[in-house]
Amino acid sequence: MQASTKFTESYFPAEEVGELIEMTLPDLMMKIAGEVPDRLALVEGVADPAKRRRWTYKQLMDDVQKVARGLLTHLQPGDKVAILAPETPEWVIMQHGLCFAGLIIVPLNPSYTEREVEFVVKSSDASAIVFAESSRGKDLRKIVEAVQARLPSLKTAICISDIEALKAAGDPARELPKQSPTQTMQIQYTSGTTGFPKGACLHHRGVINAAHQIATRANFPNGGVWINAMPLFHIGGGVVSEIGTFSRKGTFVLMQSFDPGLFLELIEAERCNNSLIVPTMILALLNHPDLKKRDVSSFKSILSGAATVPAPLVRRATKEFDCQFCIMYGQTEANGPFTETLTTDSPELQSETIGRPIPHCEVKVVNTETLKTVPVGSIGEFWVRGFMTMSGYYGQPEATKAALTEDGWLRTGDLGTMDENGYFRITGRLKEMIIRGGMNLYPKEIEDILFEHPGVAQVAVAGLPDETWGEIVGAVVMAKDLKNPPSVDELHQYCRANLSPQKTPEKWFFVEQFPMTATGKIQKNVLLEMVREGKITPVDWVRPSRQ
Repeated sequence: MQASTKFTESYFPAEEVGELIEMTLPDLMMKIAGEVPDRLALVEGVADPAKRRRWTYKQLMDDVQKVARGLLTHLQPGDKVAILAPETPEWVIMQHGLCFAGLIIVPLNPSYTEREVEFVVKSSDASAIVFAESSRGKDLRKIVEAVQARLPSLKTAICISDIEALKAAGDPARELPKQSPTQTMQIQYTSGTTGFPKGACLHHRGVINAAHQIATRANFPNGGVWINAMPLFHIGGGVVSEIGTFSRKGTFVLMQSFDPGLFLELIEAERCNNSLIVPTMILALLNHPDLKKRDVSSFKSILSGAATVPAPLVRRATKEFDCQFCIMYGQTEANGPFTETLTTDSPELQSETIGRPIPHCEVKVVNTETLKTVPVGSIGEFWVRGFMTMSGYYGQPEATKAALTEDGWLRTGDLGTMDENGYFRITGRLKEMIIRGGMNLYPKEIEDILFEHPGVAQVAVAGLPDETWGEIVGAVVMAKDLKNPPSVDELHQYCRANLSPQKTPEKWFFVEQFPMTATGKIQKNVLLEMVREGKITPVDWVRPSRQ
């Protein structure tokens, strides 16, 4: 589509630019390993340069195939396997090993509580789990053992530290299963207005092409070096960054967690070209004293998203790094992002829009009542269609039917507009999703936990604006005993026992009654307006520093 094209209707047709990659991830990885066997594929981005392990494409594929054959001594192709571990090279090797073995990956956030792990394992019908001993001081083995004791269907648990034994256990002569690009590769858990997470079935074709198109538009060079500090269980790390890198025959420098000083050192030492980093990370890098000391001349492009990036931040980042910038937008059900700005777009377009659709993808804005495409500039729901749409929600045909139309459109649940130049803007969400530091959180899941507290009669959870995180979680509580409500400390501890740190409310409000609709539903929009106007104020409370 020519940049000069002027639209009158909020419909952007698919641009047939370049060919889609019609391969499975194993086939793609083996093809690349055959073409550039000695090129670095994976680098462990730890602080001590002497301890940075490295894999060429050939070495990585050798390890991956050994792991795949070892896994098949325990499991059958098609089995679902959860993975609960922090970001290490073993995570990447295990991820691809599962894929090569024809097993369906179910990524889990290592900060999940026992309750959350059990829910995802049970609802995905996972028969096995790969886990690390611990993550950030948290005993993951204890969680796995407790979940396995309650779920007889979870027959196999494999510690990721036993990866060498697993590699040695497989039969080198065993043929690995043939797969098709449309087969489910992983079940990525998300959520919607019903609250509890749903498993989006993502396929090889969608994952590979979404990541490849995003990396290409971000000007990631063929054979370039991508530094990653995003979580691997999340689309941003395990799909966009990792598979985007591999699709361009590049080198993936993996950090276990974000540390701005180490990030800058790795750019210099490994000659990194690109990264996906959220606004909080960008600010931390720009404000770090080492920025002026490091040679970051290799760093050519920043990819961001998940939260608004103000134009002044875009200008500052591009000036201080002497690099390009682009913004992406998407969702799990679309195998990741499907719109992206161009690196040549102005800071205003970067900060105010989510760009234009990537190739082979059509997007429109639809009136939520008539389901008709709206004129440019009018607000409606984003619908997307193309290679990237999920196969459906695992085990939830009704939810799938609600999300996917018969003619292939995915209803995103996000509201926004398209302008005459084909740029999209987000104005709100049909889904009551909170985006905290790039992570999607869902109020009903948090509300359901708080409802179980014996001192809570009613509760409403919503996202509140925050300069650091974009949004934070706020909880408005009505106590059963209005004269003796539970303390904030008590409620906070209760949430932390049942929820991940990022889902635990940071601001707490108490009310004697809620604004209600005629049908008895809490009017969250009215609540938020009351907060904005100061009609209800948060409890003066200091959140514990360790989360």
